[in-house]
Amino acid sequence: MAIPKKVTQRLISVFGRYSKVLEVAFNRDVNEADTVTIVKDILSDVFGFDKYSEITSEFSIRGTYVDLATTVDGKVQYLVEVKAIGLSLKENHLRQAVQYGATHGIPWVVLTNGREWEIYRVMFEQPVREELVAKFCWPETNPKKADDQDRLWLLCREGMQKAAIEDFHALVQVINRFTVAAIICSEPVVNVIRKELRRLADNAKVESDTIQELLLEVLKRDVLEGDDATAANKRLAKSARAASKKAAMEKADCATTPVAVMASGNSSTEV
Repeated sequence: MAIPKKVTQRLISVFGRYSKVLEVAFNRDVNEADTVTIVKDILSDVFGFDKYSEITSEFSIRGTYVDLATTVDGKVQYLVEVKAIGLSLKENHLRQAVQYGATHGIPWVVLTNGREWEIYRVMFEQPVREELVAKFCWPETNPKKADDQDRLWLLCREGMQKAAIEDFHALVQVINRFTVAAIICSEPVVNVIRKELRRLADNAKVESDTIQELLLEVLKRDVLEGDDATAANKRLAKSARAASKKAAMEKADCATTPVAVMASGNSSTEV
């Protein structure tokens, strides 16, 4: 999705100012409260939310609090869990932020220390889990580069209104190593490999099971096992079923067209 010119101009003109602010804060090793203040200004000046009406501090969730929440027209867009700028983002920080989102039914959670930004999609499953959608390091980000703009755009007020983050997440779900591994191990690809091996081996008998076993040796285990691999296989199977159903419907439609019916009727009267 094309980023509006006014958003691009805002990113380019304001981003550098906060690069300096964050550098000073990092060198001073400021505490969490001061980091929250900086992040709140970034949400307003860089990402376009109104500081006074669309950014809520210490957003209450069933007796606990998340540091910040962004809203548009009263609806929460994403939660922001902030850690002190000198702290590295860790697993337990993520668990806390995801729990906030899961408890209140908010799918998008941002974990940051001002320099590092991580965007997660909360998956409302049992058990609740999360998917890393995008991340960027502020000192290494250049708002003039298209790829960097795309990641900043995900957190912009305008981007949230256009569901840019939803579209990006859908893309991430498909274009990843788990999906590619699932495609490689799928029946159509295995058949292609089988034909090539038979050609190379002078039509020697090569079974599909043998190729599947070889692929397990070639591919890394982490892309074939686990939740991500299972999800990729489910998406591939769902896509295959949809394609098969569509082909069957098109075939049925073709068989019932006036031309097809007429041809069938004519052939039945011939002797």
